[in-house]
Amino acid sequence: MTSPPRPDDAHPYLRAATAGVRHHARALDRPAPPKPVDRVHLDVLHAHLTALHRLLDQLADTARPPHPGAGRHLATAHTRLWQASAAVHDAFHLLPAAAPDSAECRPERLPEGPPVLTICQRHLAAGHVIRRKTTPADLNRPHTTTCAR
Repeated sequence: MTSPPRPDDAHPYLRAATAGVRHHARALDRPAPPKPVDRVHLDVLHAHLTALHRLLDQLADTARPPHPGAGRHLATAHTRLWQASAAVHDAFHLLPAAAPDSAECRPERLPEGPPVLTICQRHLAAGHVIRRKTTPADLNRPHTTTCAR
């Protein structure tokens, strides 16, 4: 006899991404001296947020016709995730760039170009999606939803 499938078995990639985020958060909580945040860290976090942004966009679109209330809540989560990714993008640009003589700063070796362009291109693409489906008033509205139960 086999056990019933777990609910998260239907989405193995999402489960793996969640495990990666949890692992990283636990690593930051260790008693070792905290490593200062850098642009690479924020770039990876922004990539994760924009991937979740795309996922929520798709989920909201598929949930809305049969379940309008759930679709509205997913659309609100989509907007809030955009706000989080915008804040991470802004923080990225406030951090100092790597030193020019640093071994890690070799944009000519990266096929996608300098990292600053990569995060900005990703952010512009996500911004295009959010502006197509959301009004400026919705983007600036504070989070006020309550539990529907």
